[in-house]
Amino acid sequence: MLGKPSFAQADKAASSAPSDAAKAFPNQFLWGCATAGYQVEGNNVNSDLWMMEYLPGTIFKERSGDACNHYHLYPQDIAMLADLGFNTYRFSLEWSRIEPEEGQFSNAELDHYRRMLAACHEHHLTPMLTYSHFSLPRWFALKGAWESPGATDLYARFCEKATRHLGDLVGYASTLNEPDLPQLLNWINLPPSAGGKTVSEMFQSNLAQVRKQLNAPEFSNFFLGDGKRTRDGLLAAHAKGKEAMKSVRPNMPVGFNLAMQDDQPAPEDSHLEQKRADVYGPWLEAAKHCDYLGVQTYSRSIVGKKDLPPAKGAELTQNGMEFYPECVEHVVRYAGKQTGVPIYVTENGVATTDDSRRVEYFQRALSGLKRAIDSGVDVRGYVAWSLMDNFEWMSGYTPKFGIVAVDRSTQRRTIKPSGAMLGNIARRNSL
Repeated sequence: MLGKPSFAQADKAASSAPSDAAKAFPNQFLWGCATAGYQVEGNNVNSDLWMMEYLPGTIFKERSGDACNHYHLYPQDIAMLADLGFNTYRFSLEWSRIEPEEGQFSNAELDHYRRMLAACHEHHLTPMLTYSHFSLPRWFALKGAWESPGATDLYARFCEKATRHLGDLVGYASTLNEPDLPQLLNWINLPPSAGGKTVSEMFQSNLAQVRKQLNAPEFSNFFLGDGKRTRDGLLAAHAKGKEAMKSVRPNMPVGFNLAMQDDQPAPEDSHLEQKRADVYGPWLEAAKHCDYLGVQTYSRSIVGKKDLPPAKGAELTQNGMEFYPECVEHVVRYAGKQTGVPIYVTENGVATTDDSRRVEYFQRALSGLKRAIDSGVDVRGYVAWSLMDNFEWMSGYTPKFGIVAVDRSTQRRTIKPSGAMLGNIARRNSL
């Protein structure tokens, strides 16, 4: 089920770019790729998002279905990642599998994730495990999700159970993926053709419809909830979740993964500092008490009163972002300065069907990352988004982020030139 790798382009590039000290990354640098359970596993039928996919008028472009069938094909996917030259795999737990009903924990599903972790170790991959990557158990969403008064204790209980079963095999643990995103979406405007609302306002206007369709007046989730209340709930859940993890595995490195744009000021009336305080501020403060911070960046944003659209004529990616790989260097510099903790780039990539653009994106992103490291920024790893083309939430399967293509009719994997190129860099630990 694995297509023939396309190594020629990457090998040619490698032969013309000899490894030397000036291009080498620090010893023990982590090189990896990331996935998220809901986006690749398939058939997460107990999830809040699966429930939303089947509602009339859903905001999801298409249904996730079998996704990449990573739930069953993880052995070959993990082996493929290692064979390419990587030493790290970042993936997530699906809380809705592990606790499908409140208080009912599945040892069978915990054993499944333990086998995934063991497969990583078998292939000499350091596992970076995210405990919550957006999707939630439907029962938790029906109670109000992160806005519910009991959310913190429920999440801490899940973290404790999962860590007790899995923690001895975890390299790095993350409490939450992009917990600042609900606030960040308040700064991103939809085009005038879509009403000119912010993305957050669009989601919240959909919330009333979802509640009515489900006859569930308390329903909320990561995307649809009130930005500030969700943020407060997530901050509390992170703190209590980290405490629960550490109570079981005191030496397990724990942090979280922050969504960060390369924010740059508009020439006039820029609210850049307000945005940073509103979106990143509480989380950068929380990161100071973590073992590390994962940063996730894809492009830059020009900040006026809100984020401005990309400049006319700018190269755009499939999801409407500006093609701007220099964001990596700028974001790690900012995050490192603000927190003083070790930084890992835990997501970075580009949505495009033109893999030659992905190759250039990675090359420029890593050159900038190397400059930051050489100047003293404590960056210890780079994890690309994503291992394979997958289900990109409301956008469905259209955006292509993967270094591996997936034919979903056969589940055949085909390594792209960008995957071979990035794997060669990882194997050499050098540009």
